[in-house]
Amino acid sequence: MGQCYGKAVAGDDGDVVTTIVAPSSAADGGVSVHPQSPLPASEVANIPSVRNTPARSSPWPSPYPSGVAPSPSPARSTPRRFFRRPFPPPSPAKHIKASLAKRLGNAKPKEGTIPEDGGGNEGGQLLDKSFGYAKNFGAKYELGKEVGRGHFGHTCSAKGKKGELKDQAVAVKIISKAKMTTAISIEDVRREVKILKALSGHKHLVKFYDACEDSNNVYIVMELCEGGELLDRILSRGGRYPEEDAKVIIKQILNVVSFCHLQGVVHRDLKPENFLFTSRSEDAHMKLIDFGLSDFIRPDERLNDIVGSAYYVAPEVLHRSYSLEGDIWSIGVITYILLCGSRPFWARTESGIFRAVLRAEPNFDDLPWPSVSPEAKDFVKRMLNKDYRKRMTAAQALTHPWLRDENLPIPLDILIYKLGKSYLHATPFKRAALKALSKALTEDELFYLKAEFALLEPTKEGRVSFENFRMALLSNATDAMKESRVPDILNTMTTLSYRKMDFDEFCAASISTHQLEGREGWDQIASTAFDQFEQEGNRIITVEELARELNLGPTAYSILRDWIRSSDGKLSFLGYTKFLHGVTIRSTNTRHHQ
Repeated sequence: MGQCYGKAVAGDDGDVVTTIVAPSSAADGGVSVHPQSPLPASEVANIPSVRNTPARSSPWPSPYPSGVAPSPSPARSTPRRFFRRPFPPPSPAKHIKASLAKRLGNAKPKEGTIPEDGGGNEGGQLLDKSFGYAKNFGAKYELGKEVGRGHFGHTCSAKGKKGELKDQAVAVKIISKAKMTTAISIEDVRREVKILKALSGHKHLVKFYDACEDSNNVYIVMELCEGGELLDRILSRGGRYPEEDAKVIIKQILNVVSFCHLQGVVHRDLKPENFLFTSRSEDAHMKLIDFGLSDFIRPDERLNDIVGSAYYVAPEVLHRSYSLEGDIWSIGVITYILLCGSRPFWARTESGIFRAVLRAEPNFDDLPWPSVSPEAKDFVKRMLNKDYRKRMTAAQALTHPWLRDENLPIPLDILIYKLGKSYLHATPFKRAALKALSKALTEDELFYLKAEFALLEPTKEGRVSFENFRMALLSNATDAMKESRVPDILNTMTTLSYRKMDFDEFCAASISTHQLEGREGWDQIASTAFDQFEQEGNRIITVEELARELNLGPTAYSILRDWIRSSDGKLSFLGYTKFLHGVTIRSTNTRHHQ
């Protein structure tokens, strides 16, 4: 679904208490009630909130395990310890009242049964709650006990009565049509089924079997995972995992998320509750579940609806402009929890959590962080970088020194297509700058690039063409990739049809300056790259030409003059790094969910 809405009620002591109610997705959600807000009701009403569906009101027990301090502590993470005066809402997002009314209706979702015709009413119009799914659920499945419950429905175990699933144990997600009070909530259910059906096939993804409906409910039939949630396993271990055990968990998460991202699906609600183990065995595999908030996304698209769970939501989601990188942030939060047993961003209220996500930095000083390996800390920091452009992708994260495994297959990364497209459309001067940068790459970056280059199946001469990029992408395609129109990116790479690219040029085409800037060794990389650029690519350039290179107008001339050396008219070191960085232009390809 989308956002929360706030309701001011009187507290026992006469103060105003703001109750934040998070409407679930129609697929599976819950209404979470949060404690007193430090802001007046008038301010809280303007804070965009996240659809939060916790499995329990407070999953993390207190006090923490012996020797493990909460990080940040309640005192440290309370906003007033950072700021001396009250401050405005944590996001520049516009007021969401109108979009909430559209998604939830003019009132809170109505409880109780729906009319016999299955209809609803939104703005005086009858809602069509017919999905076109099979109507014979009772004849095909025998329901068992309930295994989970959310605001819009619940999940039960079941057994197939006939067909391929005869006598097979399955899980059935039962979604009440009575709770589908808006056209958006109906579409949420339709999209969840479409995504589950389109993505089926990955070993760490819950299997989809069937979808049925009757006048009261929608039934989503899936694989039954009997090993419980990742959250429960974390708690059973005292709140944290040893590093080696945490690696096993994170590798599985990154593997399935990289698969989803390549297919053009962003999950948007990654958290320990949404990973289930297939059995109670200690070495059981995990499965990603609950695509009720997921969506298809094109390679260059950005979304703007605020969804997810408060503790795991990325800063750019709160700023209403995000893409696949939001899932990476959530994985960073999960990794932080696994390694130290506490959340990286904590507050007493949902709005306080948002402030911490936007402004606070995770604590890596308290126990047990001093005993955690430098590689693990670097991994978490690169996942929790507030600048989404500097985060690793899921495929890149699998090649990080902390997780690197020569025997672990690295999945194809959609990032090499995005960056490759930009490189092919860049000017010769920009390509020369990138080639110089590629000569300064460390072994860490080269390990990832070698793995991705190998997936393109280069010729014996070590070259790839447009056809290599095309076949690599299509060989990994599912119906989801077609729905999200990911293959359309190939249309922008057709210039590669007339020539071939060796590994050195592939490196230049597949590196992200922003990601490198997020590395601790960026200064050395940039310095080495500039020395290379001075030898092979730097040339005399005018302010006017530099502005054209960056697609800027005359108003930028005064700034660009500082990038050019007065002694010889070439780019200075400052100019080179700025030129690599480029100019950020707000994308117009943002899809609004209002």
